[in-house]
Amino acid sequence: MADEDRMRADSRAGDGVSDAPTSHRRPAVTAGQPRVTLRRLAGSHQRRRLMVAGLAVLACVAGLGAYLGTRNGPESGDGPAGRAGVPVGASRPTGFPGAEGRTGDVGPATPGLRPRQRPPSPEPTPSVSPTVAPPAPPAPPALSVSQAEAPGEIDLTATGQRDWMHWGQRGTSVVRKRGGSGEIVDAGGRGARVGWDGNQELVSWRDGTPERSVRDSSNGVYTCGAGNGFSLAVAGSGEPRTVQLYAGTWMARGRLDVRLSTGGPVSTVRLEDPYTSRSAQFTIRFQLPKGARLLVNWTVEKVFTPHCGNVALQAVAVR
Repeated sequence: MADEDRMRADSRAGDGVSDAPTSHRRPAVTAGQPRVTLRRLAGSHQRRRLMVAGLAVLACVAGLGAYLGTRNGPESGDGPAGRAGVPVGASRPTGFPGAEGRTGDVGPATPGLRPRQRPPSPEPTPSVSPTVAPPAPPAPPALSVSQAEAPGEIDLTATGQRDWMHWGQRGTSVVRKRGGSGEIVDAGGRGARVGWDGNQELVSWRDGTPERSVRDSSNGVYTCGAGNGFSLAVAGSGEPRTVQLYAGTWMARGRLDVRLSTGGPVSTVRLEDPYTSRSAQFTIRFQLPKGARLLVNWTVEKVFTPHCGNVALQAVAVR
């Protein structure tokens, strides 16, 4: 045994190996070691290298997975931990300033944008207020008067589509259009009115009140003496209107004065017959704003007999 111990000590000294523990040292390979021992040492070295490489690969894969999970993973999970791979209460960075803690989808990806980055909002379209045309100025007042021979038959229902009036059906009574606009106003006049039934023109209507329907009426009213006559008015509506006035004289000269309440010149038309009666249809066209009136005066300007030269009035209609 002593000889064997000396051989071991000599061998160590010859190899330059100290008596310090060798558990962390790589065994020396000598030419005198058996071939099996050399193979075992080489295999051990190879396994260590493979193990180190495998651990490095696993570390890289784990790091890449964690990175991808933080960049593209879902914002919230179904498990008790909240977001997938993120502890409860922790916020996952999104790479978008001020976006920590946001949830919800951000829409489809847009080329040129980083993951989870929202596309820029489009510029708001400026609102354009619709152009409102200023209201058209009201039409200026208009007035025209013409005279023609009165027709033998007058249909007030057809002529007075808006309004009409008839005088003298029963004494000096007045009949109006039923449901009419009421634009015609009987403003009176100077002189006493007398009813009579000797007019040559025959008047009919089918929508009157209080006389609902009358056919071929020759009735009317008249007033005698110079300066006496009838005054009428027709209300303006802002629209063009046409007035038909059916009137006459007996052995006198009648004067028709028409003017607008808004001012302006007076339009005058005359009708006379020194020897007998004469009738006419006066057509008055006008346009006035609401609140204004057409003013009509039909008076005796001159008489040709001491026996009641007069002017007569049968009807007036507005359309």
